[in-house]
Amino acid sequence: MRTYICVYFGAAVTVTFGMPLLTRMARALGLLDEPGVRKVHRAPIPRVGGLAIAVATLLWVIPVLLVDNGVGEAFRRIQVEILVLLAGATAMLLVGFFDDLWSLPAGLKLVTIVGTSMALCATGARIQHLALGNVALDLGWVSWPVTVAWICTITVGINFIDGLDGLAGGVAAIVCASIAFFAFWTGQVVMVVLMLGLLGALTGFLFFNVHPAKVFMGDCGSMFLGYMIGAGSVACQAKSATLVGLALPALALGVPLMDTMLTMIRRGIIDRRSVFAAERGHLHHRLLDRGLEQRGAVLVIYTVSAAGAAVGLSMLVYRGGVSLLLLGAGVLGLFLVFSLCGATRFRETLAAIRRNRTLAGRIKTGKSVFETAQLRLRESRTLDDWWQGLCEFGSKLEFLRLAVHVPGRAEPDITREWTQPPPADASGRTLQVIIHVPLRSAGEAARIEADISVDGFLESSGHRSALLGRIIDEFPPPAAAAERPRVAEQSEPEPAALPRRNRRGRGSKDAGGREPGLGTLH
Repeated sequence: MRTYICVYFGAAVTVTFGMPLLTRMARALGLLDEPGVRKVHRAPIPRVGGLAIAVATLLWVIPVLLVDNGVGEAFRRIQVEILVLLAGATAMLLVGFFDDLWSLPAGLKLVTIVGTSMALCATGARIQHLALGNVALDLGWVSWPVTVAWICTITVGINFIDGLDGLAGGVAAIVCASIAFFAFWTGQVVMVVLMLGLLGALTGFLFFNVHPAKVFMGDCGSMFLGYMIGAGSVACQAKSATLVGLALPALALGVPLMDTMLTMIRRGIIDRRSVFAAERGHLHHRLLDRGLEQRGAVLVIYTVSAAGAAVGLSMLVYRGGVSLLLLGAGVLGLFLVFSLCGATRFRETLAAIRRNRTLAGRIKTGKSVFETAQLRLRESRTLDDWWQGLCEFGSKLEFLRLAVHVPGRAEPDITREWTQPPPADASGRTLQVIIHVPLRSAGEAARIEADISVDGFLESSGHRSALLGRIIDEFPPPAAAAERPRVAEQSEPEPAALPRRNRRGRGSKDAGGREPGLGTLH
């Protein structure tokens, strides 16, 4: 017990007395988090708190390996596993610190998390068995990807919620206290020491991080904490092999875990952007948008996290089906909180899935039509052949109108026009594209016009106009100097041919004042 007390209070005192010196150094070196559009603070604040948390934790945990008592002996029995875990956490700290300085690519950070997680798996600390009462599940080789996914999710989740003063640090402290209690209950003294070291460092850090914050933990702190908690919960569960070993931290981390899942859905499906692109859609942002102050929003999330931890701890007492009911109740309560804040967005997600499938189908069709047109136009040697291929391209992509005006040097200009009726599901809007392109073997510029029906999504019409631009860029119309002028060709019913236009060079405007090459939406 004395070892536990020394580790906790030693880490807390180290951070408490070391933080003022660290923040002064950070201001002198310019290691500050500047205000921004998606940030809630209004003045530059040092973001080196994670360094203090990590140093204090390692400073008081590593010497336990040398302590001559039962706790030290337990550390030495699994020292390889512990050293790999601490080395992985240090790697996460360094990557996070460099990210704070230079904004590293998200892919590099993800590779680091996966690599350190796999190194931990290699020591045998994996989620290999899950047991609930008399029912046991052996994961076999699946334990590797499951363990890596678990650690990655927790690390990213802690990073995502680090958006308000005291939020990530307070939630992490609740989780560390819960895992420490579970480890003490199940006799895992090593995990007790690790979690108490983290808890002590977080206690000291929160004195400087509660609103108004004097220091932020930065990515170095959130990534260090996330990895330590994720890896620690894996090692803890691996020793107990019970479902509670994962359910307890999962419920205590319910807010960051569900927030991470919904963020991936929102960014990847609804907004169709990188899942690592920053924005203001997290739960704490929604609480602020509903009128809560920072302290109020943080207290709400603290309460939800503490309630989840309490439900998880109660699973230590109740067994079998009751444990599953408690787990279901905890997940349902968490889902209710997010729903009340408007973060679930089920209808928007379903609509976005339908939209994405429709657009993907149209893009696939457009690609197929484009590839066929490439073969057709590549073989064209005359304006008639080229025009016929372009009309086939427009017909398959449901263009409403195509027109080309080819100036002649010694002979009159040549104009072609093709039209077809709009599709049944057309919205009535039209995207008009005007392109000026040099002829293949002459210095003249042909004028090409296209009217494209907007069939529900302007993006789809824009993609078809891009395909038109690409096909014309690759296969411009042949020179028409040797061709005889023809009357404009039209489909049934035959609309009037385009009026003759004076020859225009590049960069000129048409009769309506439009710049060549620009699309116009009607």
